[in-house]
Amino acid sequence: MKRIGMLLIALACLCSAFSWPVIVQAAPSVSTHAEAAALIDVRSGRVLYSRQGDKPMRVASLTKVMTAIVAIENGKLSSMVKVGKNAFRKEGSSIYLRLNEEMSLQHLLYGMMLRSGNDAATAIAEHVGGTLDGFVYMMNEKAKMIGMTHSSFKNPHGLDAEGHYSTANDMAMLTAYALRNPVFQEIVKTKVKKAPNPNERWDYNWLNKNKMLHIYEGADGVKTGYTKLAKRCLISSATRNGQQLAVVTLNDSDDWADHAKLLDYGFKNYPLETFIRKGDAVQGSDYVAGADFAYPALNEEKSRISSKIVLNAANSTSFRLGEAGRLQYLIDGKEIGHVVLLPKDSPRLKQKEGSAFSFTESSAGESSLFEKWLYHLHFLVRVLFLGRSN
Repeated sequence: MKRIGMLLIALACLCSAFSWPVIVQAAPSVSTHAEAAALIDVRSGRVLYSRQGDKPMRVASLTKVMTAIVAIENGKLSSMVKVGKNAFRKEGSSIYLRLNEEMSLQHLLYGMMLRSGNDAATAIAEHVGGTLDGFVYMMNEKAKMIGMTHSSFKNPHGLDAEGHYSTANDMAMLTAYALRNPVFQEIVKTKVKKAPNPNERWDYNWLNKNKMLHIYEGADGVKTGYTKLAKRCLISSATRNGQQLAVVTLNDSDDWADHAKLLDYGFKNYPLETFIRKGDAVQGSDYVAGADFAYPALNEEKSRISSKIVLNAANSTSFRLGEAGRLQYLIDGKEIGHVVLLPKDSPRLKQKEGSAFSFTESSAGESSLFEKWLYHLHFLVRVLFLGRSN
């Protein structure tokens, strides 16, 4: 019973961090060369700028952001992956894996994200998903959970395919989600990575294709992309003064300059402001905040931000799991986010940041606990009955 109780608590914590707000307020204008673009604050999930943000478009190798986060969350980084015939000599960008070569999942992730190896993406997908189709299913289920309502994935690498598309807003939402994972964050900020090469006398030496890591102060990710149909696509991120922003551009002929411009725009106009710290007493209640709450707001918006306490019913599941309620934050009456209210002696106050707070619901709504449970159950069934390909 104790294990079941702990599992319920873990699931409750897991479910609180999947949805992201897409709220865009008036701000000084900025222009780009992109057909579609989005700028997002990673911590809050707030979209600070959007140009044709919901237009479905080809996203080329930006797809690999989804491939990476699904693999990180569902695979074992130290597991060895054998390169099969589907991955061997995969067309497009490559890290030149050999047939039947073995490499750790962790090193394959570096090869995929730094050098955009389509062969690495394919090998990862078959290893983690059992089959390519199985992994693509996992990608689309993850998209639903995050709230990517205008996206459809058909492969793990991003080569042009009918029905394979996303949007600038959706990819921004995905990037903000992925950057909260420390393994993903470490990979995409790496400028150079060496990996063992048992078939040669030299190691693999991968240089990150993302030039933003070298030309923009504070840059720390994330992925380049290009196909003849998608044109130049790019996701970049940067952190300054404790605030991390991410930019997505699709079909942008001057992407490096546009990303620097959009990041500057975000840091200047939307500085992150902390409204409450984890463990702080909540005025008007006997409870404390279960997490920090910080939000990027225009100067003119700050005076319009208010808070409201909403208590859980004593017979509710959340209350039985230790959550007394939540402290909502609102702009002009519309919720922009919230933190859970916890008793002062709650053991959850000792957990790492991120396990006790939630962003406000996206326009698509929050995935249900049952849907998330079903997703993970499906993956376990594939592993148990179909096995993993080598």
